[in-house]
Amino acid sequence: MELRGKVALVTGGNGGLGQRICHALAREGVHIAVMYAQSKDQAEAVARELASTYQINAAAFGCDITDGAAVEALVAAVIARFGRMDILINDAAFNKSVPFQDLDGLTVELWEKIMAVNLTGPMRLIKAAAPALKASGAGRIVNISSVAGLGPTGSSIAYAVSKAGLIHLTRCMAVALAPETLVNCVAPGLLEGTRATANLRPEQIERSAASSLLQKAADKDDCADMVVTMCRTDTMTGQTIVIDSGRIFH
Repeated sequence: MELRGKVALVTGGNGGLGQRICHALAREGVHIAVMYAQSKDQAEAVARELASTYQINAAAFGCDITDGAAVEALVAAVIARFGRMDILINDAAFNKSVPFQDLDGLTVELWEKIMAVNLTGPMRLIKAAAPALKASGAGRIVNISSVAGLGPTGSSIAYAVSKAGLIHLTRCMAVALAPETLVNCVAPGLLEGTRATANLRPEQIERSAASSLLQKAADKDDCADMVVTMCRTDTMTGQTIVIDSGRIFH
């Protein structure tokens, strides 16, 4: 698919990986809606940088993706601003480190918040955006999961389960939205310089990097480039690609 002139909504677009995704898409001529939850000034700065660097249209939009009405309003606002929506990138996520053995630390409240942001939020966004993506004639959805969704690893049981759910949501939505909209997923390993990594314990970061075949963290630009590939493809849907320097094989 030719990406130039398309419009993408990137949730968590002001985060460490989210910014890389925004830049990678803007470099291809995609107009960008940068969605943020709290950091308005940062998101607006990202939008200004994208517009000036790549001569595309970009704007920041605030949204609580756990609020159904807010998600519907977000999609309407993006379409009103840009006139269309072709691409949805579900990158926004919440994470808090709780050792697997600490079941008391994994409270129901924390479980529900992680699920609401990491799994139910993307489902809300996909449902809200689906008509616009279908109308574009070449809709693309890319979900950002994690290697924690492919095995019992990661910062907490809730995070791992939420990311596993997102991988299967990718498959199910690929079926639901075919043939007009393609749905794929990137599952990064350890990424340095992201909000998710900032919530990890130091020993987790060290162990994750050391246990990979390449002995280093995954690369954010590699992940962003894969997102672009998934937006450009015409024949891949329902798939999850792992980028983790060689830790998980699936």
